[in-house]
Amino acid sequence: MAGVREAAEAGYEVLRRGGGALDAVEAAVLNMEDNEVFNAGLGSTLTIDKRIEMEASIMDGKTLNAGAAGLLKDIRNPVRLARIVMENTDHVLLVGDGAERLAEMFHLERREPLTELRLRYWREIKEQLSKGEIDYLPKLKKLVDSHSHLFDTDTVGAVALDRDGNSAAASQREASRSNFMEE
Repeated sequence: MAGVREAAEAGYEVLRRGGGALDAVEAAVLNMEDNEVFNAGLGSTLTIDKRIEMEASIMDGKTLNAGAAGLLKDIRNPVRLARIVMENTDHVLLVGDGAERLAEMFHLERREPLTELRLRYWREIKEQLSKGEIDYLPKLKKLVDSHSHLFDTDTVGAVALDRDGNSAAASQREASRSNFMEE
């Protein structure tokens, strides 16, 4: 809860200073991406095959412009790259090598997003699945039984409405869609 409060305060501070909704949602998600308790950016959840593949998106409610980036391995703040896609390209979505090259062009900071906490969660869930302790995902249990080295979870996001009535939204998640649990 403290992390959620800090992220909301980061976004609210932008709004309080007269900033727009787009800057506010970016600030909130940046804050969450830099806090390892969230499964985004630093502390991203491992995919089903024990890798990190992040994706982020951002949308300006006033213009309906949007940008997204995916299959990112070590970008510090994927939401920043999503905004670069929106504001500096003719695309809505860039993934993989194209997204990585754009990040390099804009000199985005990189870092290893894997934390001991996420590794521990991955191992715990794998063990629970192997013991049959997770019964609310029967198809996933069957998949993991036949491919026991696979895993993943979910996302963070922010929405803001500024004093001019403009809205914006941003999110960041791991790219693999095979979710084991939601946080």
